[in-house]
Amino acid sequence: MTWLTVRTNDGLDAISREELADFTIDGAPFKLVDRTRGIRKPKELTAALSITTTYGPTGAARPYEDSVGTDGLLRYKWSGTDPDHMDNRGLRAAMTTRVPLIWFYGVGTGLFLPVYPVYPVYVVAEEADTHQFVVATDAAAELYRPDSPAEAHLRRYFLAETKRRLHQPVFRATVMRAYGTRCAVCALGHGQLLDAAHIVPDSQDSGIASVTNGLAMCKIHHAAYDAHILGITPDEVVEIRSDLLEEIDGPMLEHGLKERHGQRLMVLPARRGEMPDRDLLAISYQAFRNAG
Repeated sequence: MTWLTVRTNDGLDAISREELADFTIDGAPFKLVDRTRGIRKPKELTAALSITTTYGPTGAARPYEDSVGTDGLLRYKWSGTDPDHMDNRGLRAAMTTRVPLIWFYGVGTGLFLPVYPVYPVYVVAEEADTHQFVVATDAAAELYRPDSPAEAHLRRYFLAETKRRLHQPVFRATVMRAYGTRCAVCALGHGQLLDAAHIVPDSQDSGIASVTNGLAMCKIHHAAYDAHILGITPDEVVEIRSDLLEEIDGPMLEHGLKERHGQRLMVLPARRGEMPDRDLLAISYQAFRNAG
């Protein structure tokens, strides 16, 4: 997990299958993921080491639909339907011995985000009738009590944890991959200076955690976008609020913002299915116009 933390810039960046092959123990290669199976249980270990959620393009079904339960905790599907399958036994062993797991979440073809390189996950329960395990972050695992009278409060906490530690990092990694780790507005290519901006905030019903509701933006343009200083039309043209166009200030305002006015977005996804949703751009652009 320490190796993954370093290789993914503290969990900020995704890692390819080829890069994962670089991992060694005592100089010998050691596989962290299985190429053909979602559950990795090395023969050297008594329990599973990692679980993988396969990438699927926008709108495509994944082989196994991992989901969030009504209690706010994550579910991970069995391998097949046989409870005695070796992979399922490996996860069950991880549950009974309470050892941590690494969750690799697919954000592109052959590209994974280790969702919890710093905060591992634990299997806390099994739901045999639906062929799945209940998975929690380290903090949530300590609080998991199926029959707790504080279930409603815990559910809110678990949902917040899932959003913070799974959905937000996966959203960022997917958007960064789609935009080639470059700002859509100015094409800046330094990942540590980039954010995955929601076109419509995720606090709104239409603010879905999908790449089509995302834009890769450098931090200055993201802040300007959220503050309605910078807007983007449904036709992907940048506009700067009119009062700032009249303002005289330093080079950042002049070159970083005012010169962007009237220009088309410089970077867009190569895949049509990952392009920014025009209806969502229209909602955001109207909010920008109303604020001006």
